[in-house]
Amino acid sequence: MAERTVRRQARGLKRMAEILDAAELVIAEVGYPDMTTNQVAARAGMSPGSLYQFFRNKEEILDGLVSRYTDDRQEFWAVKLAEVTPDVPLEVLVGQLVDESVRFKSHSPAYWSLLYGSATGDRFAAASQRLHEDIAGQIAGMLRRLRPGLSEHRALLMGTMVLSMVKAVMPMITTESPERSAELVDELKHMLVSYLS
Repeated sequence: MAERTVRRQARGLKRMAEILDAAELVIAEVGYPDMTTNQVAARAGMSPGSLYQFFRNKEEILDGLVSRYTDDRQEFWAVKLAEVTPDVPLEVLVGQLVDESVRFKSHSPAYWSLLYGSATGDRFAAASQRLHEDIAGQIAGMLRRLRPGLSEHRALLMGTMVLSMVKAVMPMITTESPERSAELVDELKHMLVSYLS
């Protein structure tokens, strides 16, 4: 009996993940304001009635995406930044962090649509703000490990600036041609290395 319940829960979690995957694709195509639960259900290969067993409306789908993005990104950056040691050259470190941000952008276009869109209201903005404060703090911790004499206040200010620079350039990278995007990525790396040197 308990084993059957566990299997059912695992199937439910898998189905919820498939719905959120489908929602990401729909949002990337039409934007959150024009997304409908029927579109998400069709993309997920299920009936709208089946979708409603997991998410009652598009706002609950948004909540699911917010949780997915914030949990995943917090966990990813916590691990990634904790691995940084003083022997990693600054150019290599910046290159890895920028490349990961660009990779995430290309694999999760709905995240950027939601982050920079205005139709998702305060829910996503508040979660995004918390996530970015957390990442800025993790960058600050990494900077203090690389430069032990750096004050906590200065490290947090620098972490906030680094994250702000990446956030400012990322929307341009998403809308430009591949050649122009590559130039912008290179320039972002150069700017960050210069700032952190």
